[in-house]
Amino acid sequence: MTETTDSSRAAQPDYRDTVFLPKTDFPMKAGLAAKEPAILERWAKIGVYQRLREQRAGRERFILHDGPPYANGDLHMGHAMNKILKDVIVRSQSLLGKDAPYIPGWDCHGLPIEWKIEEQYRAKKQSKDEVPPAEFRAECRAYAEKWVGIQREQFQRLGVMGDWDDPYLTMKFDAEATIAGELLKFATSGQLYRGAKPVMWSPVERTALAEAEVEYEDVVSTQIDVAFEIVEAPNAPELVGAHAVIWTTTPWTIPVNQALAYGPEVEYVAVTVEQGEFSGRRFVVAFDLLAAFLNKIGALPSVGVSSDKRGASLGNHSVPFKGSELAGATARHPMHHLGGFFARPRPFLPGDFVTTDAGTGLVHMSPDHGEDDFLLCKAHGIDPVFAVDDAGFYRPDWLWLGGQGSVINKKFVASDGPICTDLKEAGALLAASDDFAHSYPHSWRSKAKIIFRCTPQWFIPMDRPAGSAAQAEDESAAGAADFAGFMPLASHNNAPTLRNLALDAIERTRWVPERSINRIRSMVEGRPDWVISRQRAWGVPIPLYVHRQSGDYLRDEAVNARILDAFRQGGADAWFGADHQALLGPDYALADYEVVNDILDVWFDSGSTHSFVIEARYGEGTRANLYLEGSDQHRGWFQSSLLESAGTRGRAPYDAVLTHGFALDGQGRKMSKSLGNVVDPLKIIGESGADILRLWVAQTDYFEDVRIGKEVLAGTGDAYRKIRNTFRYLLGALDGFTDAEKVAVGKMPELELYILHKLGQLDVELRAAAEAFEFNRYARALSDFMNEDLSAFFFDIRKDCLYCDAESDPKRRAYRTVLDVLFHALVRYAAPILAFTAEEVWQARYPSEDGSVHFLEWPELPALPGDDAISTEWADIRALREKVTEAIEPYRREKTIRSSLEANVTVPEMLRPAAELAEIFIVADVKLQEGEVTVSRTDHEKCGRCWRLLPEVEAEGALCHRCAKVVS
Repeated sequence: MTETTDSSRAAQPDYRDTVFLPKTDFPMKAGLAAKEPAILERWAKIGVYQRLREQRAGRERFILHDGPPYANGDLHMGHAMNKILKDVIVRSQSLLGKDAPYIPGWDCHGLPIEWKIEEQYRAKKQSKDEVPPAEFRAECRAYAEKWVGIQREQFQRLGVMGDWDDPYLTMKFDAEATIAGELLKFATSGQLYRGAKPVMWSPVERTALAEAEVEYEDVVSTQIDVAFEIVEAPNAPELVGAHAVIWTTTPWTIPVNQALAYGPEVEYVAVTVEQGEFSGRRFVVAFDLLAAFLNKIGALPSVGVSSDKRGASLGNHSVPFKGSELAGATARHPMHHLGGFFARPRPFLPGDFVTTDAGTGLVHMSPDHGEDDFLLCKAHGIDPVFAVDDAGFYRPDWLWLGGQGSVINKKFVASDGPICTDLKEAGALLAASDDFAHSYPHSWRSKAKIIFRCTPQWFIPMDRPAGSAAQAEDESAAGAADFAGFMPLASHNNAPTLRNLALDAIERTRWVPERSINRIRSMVEGRPDWVISRQRAWGVPIPLYVHRQSGDYLRDEAVNARILDAFRQGGADAWFGADHQALLGPDYALADYEVVNDILDVWFDSGSTHSFVIEARYGEGTRANLYLEGSDQHRGWFQSSLLESAGTRGRAPYDAVLTHGFALDGQGRKMSKSLGNVVDPLKIIGESGADILRLWVAQTDYFEDVRIGKEVLAGTGDAYRKIRNTFRYLLGALDGFTDAEKVAVGKMPELELYILHKLGQLDVELRAAAEAFEFNRYARALSDFMNEDLSAFFFDIRKDCLYCDAESDPKRRAYRTVLDVLFHALVRYAAPILAFTAEEVWQARYPSEDGSVHFLEWPELPALPGDDAISTEWADIRALREKVTEAIEPYRREKTIRSSLEANVTVPEMLRPAAELAEIFIVADVKLQEGEVTVSRTDHEKCGRCWRLLPEVEAEGALCHRCAKVVS
């Protein structure tokens, strides 16, 4: 090639105006943060959601039922992830042609909101008890209304499409009436009882808590070993005078000890120590735990203590004996000298739960404060004593420690606190240390420790047959007037229990991912009866009347109807300020009945939403197609909804349940203000736009916990830019395209047919992913197609055709026809995820005052010849193209070849003309011969218009035959 001088260049013609470059006003820079609010305003103005309901009326319906967040505080990343995923699914189902309504909702009752109002009073050094209940409830309602408004705007800013003008709120009067009605269904069918059982109790909040309201934190507690003197042992009289040793990490339960539990098959020993503080005393512990116990108290066992089988020495250890020999034995409480309750003998009871994993192999029993303790003691006629009040203090009249301190106060239970001090003075404290590290339950809201506390509560039984109106004896066995009204179901061997109904419903439900069924199944299999009562102010009351003499709660349909009518007119407040005689009617005297003023567990509220959202709006018996929440809702909303519906309808309220993981920071840590690693979705939206967050959600494997941080978002931003640039290219390349330009499929070149074939494969994959709710798979397939099949392959090859072929050229027309098909398909595929960008893209090509991409349905692709061989053949061509690119790359690095257009290549024989392969490989020339791919620099001159180096170009700047024809 001859060197071209500046003067000769200047003399060359300028062909730029003859090249058909893409033309579009669609900007490369997204500017989403500024554009998206305007798009939201436009959607609201034209009523996109309402018009979709009109357009899809009569179609197959898909209902994703929104799990209600608390109306409390700004949205966090978990909210954003959850709502975006819901919106992606709803939009995809709408795209598939279904009627997919979305009714957002809020949980407005319960402790989170009430606690916030209490905090406001505490800041003013006031107590909520000083405020009239009606006024306090009004403040809770106003607080919830405020945050519903704030969160509604924030969720809409994410691009979530729904009926924001008419969301559901659990505090709406109709909702409260329905919740009360659902509770009365349980009562009428006999699936309700009041009894005393240990429940999770918050002394700070003074109420029972559901498991879903509890979180576990690592703590360091006091552990103690306490001696109980054996005073009777009919099967082993020689044990009288020995001390049974128990170990506990809850020293505060010792004041209500009522028994000792042993393992019938556990081997125990009685050992007399010969040195240290307890020299000469004899202790009974599990054989496997003896060495650890002796080491703890700094003692060694005596040799040859006794000649019988319990004292004969084996080195330093006594001969073991079975725990069953402790049957009938009794011990005395360390504080027996106080008399009364403490003077009663403490029986030894057989417990299957006793192990030798830790401690001493003997367990002290406090039926007030442990489920195992309660059940074992109840089986042996031992009742709770209810010594600890709702604030966690022993009753003032309690003989030992009455009213002295809260049981969750670390100083009260410490090794130098009053409990340990008194035990030590009594000679019963063998060891104590404040160093036991373990996990302990705390209130999710107050972050304070909780306790197990036996209190009168209302329960829905898990294992009593449903459908009975019979009333039974007080199962609490307390016999106290406090527990009148305890009414478990009568036994019906053939009637299904709530547990069995729920487990059957679980098996009939689709769980996504499939493994999540194991979590919900195990939780329902092992859960205790449902504690549905709370001792709080803000919630739906339990509208029952309990007869003062019989303890039966009233079941009368006419009374229930009056109650529910009052709720519909005045909400839950109607109960607390009611004329109860008027509600009871003329047949009953109010003086004969106790009015129940407990409120319902907020999980019963949210578990009833299917009744006043799905059935109320879409007809009785209608079920949601999908529930979708985080994995913690297996013990929360998924389960409470399942139990409520199974108990009242005998089935689940949903067809499918999807579980997603949690949003963690970039290092995989839980987000925490104290760590300073909270990623604020509102900040991301304000800086980068909601579509970046939406794409991040779709691209993650949200079935697991996911990470988000600067690096993660940077990767999402890159992925977004590639997608946006693909749309920008399509818009520019289709400038001026009309139907008159279209080419029939049968007249298209093979490359175009291949791309349409790939599009068809993508269509099948996206449909399958959408139906499986696997949008990480969906987003990845869509992105890969746009980047690899289009930008890096199809567009790359055909850009020469687009720019330089004549407008009427059949190949160029075929290319633009396929681009049009791609545009209509891809903008639809992207719309569920990139809701704002897809709208911007659609409006850029089809501007309309009242149109929207979200009115569109799944694309109908052109029918193709049924020859699948095209895919295999073009896969071989693409593989060879990659080899050619790899072979050219070293020359590019060395700058021997600046562009692939300057390369001549030799490739193995293929059933393709060399000129076609040169166009596909974007090189100057291709020679077909056996052997490896080789590369050399061409000596052809470059066309002054298309820049291809071809043999027909006589001199640099001259035109090739094609360009000369087009220009002329």
